[in-house]
Amino acid sequence: MLNWSREDLAEKSGVSRQTLADFETEKRKPYDRTLADIVRVMQAAGLEFIPENGGGAGIRFRNRADGTREEH
Repeated sequence: MLNWSREDLAEKSGVSRQTLADFETEKRKPYDRTLADIVRVMQAAGLEFIPENGGGAGIRFRNRADGTREEH
């Protein structure tokens, strides 16, 4: 959604590229703090995580004050 590469996410979150790759391939499970770091930078970029609500969990862009839904 943000058009970020793994390298972009690694740089912004402080989580190494290899650690992110290991999560993607399920070679290791992320620590709570690591997940929190990833979520924090995604939220700062304008994403909103939607909890399970009967229709399934999801993610969307938060509405900006100017009405747009692009990256902040």
